[in-house]
Amino acid sequence: MKKHNFSAGPSILPEFTKEKTAEAILNFAGTGLSVMEVSHRSKEFVAVMEQARELVKELLGVPEGYSVLFLQGGASLQFLMAPMNLLEKKAAYLNTGTWASKALKEAKTYVGEVVEVASSKDQNYNYIPKNYVVPADVDYFHYTSNNTIYGTEILRDPVVPVPMVCDMSSDIFSRPVDVSKYDLIYAGAQKNLGPSGATLVIVKESALGKVTRPIPTMLDYRTHIANDSMFNTPATVPVFGSLQTLLWLKELGGVAAIEKVNQQKADMLYDEIERNRMFMSTVADPADRSRMNVIFVMKPEYAELEKAFSDFASSRGMVGLKGHRSVGGFRASLYNAMPVESVQALIDVMQEFEKNN
Repeated sequence: MKKHNFSAGPSILPEFTKEKTAEAILNFAGTGLSVMEVSHRSKEFVAVMEQARELVKELLGVPEGYSVLFLQGGASLQFLMAPMNLLEKKAAYLNTGTWASKALKEAKTYVGEVVEVASSKDQNYNYIPKNYVVPADVDYFHYTSNNTIYGTEILRDPVVPVPMVCDMSSDIFSRPVDVSKYDLIYAGAQKNLGPSGATLVIVKESALGKVTRPIPTMLDYRTHIANDSMFNTPATVPVFGSLQTLLWLKELGGVAAIEKVNQQKADMLYDEIERNRMFMSTVADPADRSRMNVIFVMKPEYAELEKAFSDFASSRGMVGLKGHRSVGGFRASLYNAMPVESVQALIDVMQEFEKNN
């Protein structure tokens, strides 16, 4: 039976990425060695790192004056590194979910004022706040573009009077982004780029070196820029896998092309949720709904059938549909690598369950 992987992360990867990475596990670039065991300073792996950085710049239209890094520690470490490197006097944060809340918490550990400009916690993060005001005197404005747990997404670059910092872990490369508006973009690889273990960082070089606090060497972005992401041993297999995904995405036509596919997949599933008498979206406003993580639950009158649907979907090859414990219900993650055919397969399962019950 074909498996359809809707897991939120680590998540589905392109077949191209898996095949090329599997080949390199056995014989990397004709070296006779595995990419797991080759020196990260070998000319073969240095070429991988350089090509990956250049493809990130090409696919996202990264302007001059920015460095692309492949680090470790996930977005969770970036919650710490961002304020450590950029927060001198005051920063503004938008709180739209668990990860945004954690980023806010880390920023508050530093000398400097942290302002929460708005929060959707009052309704269990099921909407994106509107009409908030970002003070013009902050060092940066931080937000999380996509909220994997609650299924909301900010689909366009906000218009604010200050540079931005964004956690794009779960929707990086899914849509165009104006990188010039940001001092920092970061993303854990494991949701929309590659295997877990690598973290993509895009940082504006002129934004660095302005804080007066001492920064530990390992946590200073300038350290990693100066050492081409090799101050310490990089995560070689995740970086190699990420390169394969970038190559795959370029072959598809880039970010603009994949955005159209992502919109199609999201429209298909949300349309079925609206049509099906057994299910409902947890995000009422369609403008706030995530393309990457579609969250839905059983309607109250069918709540007792939640486990029955979960078991039924599993029996049809649906994997990773269980919603986060704070929301319940179901979560279908439609990352770039998710084929339209798998989304249709889920819709078929939902329709069959509706007919049977």
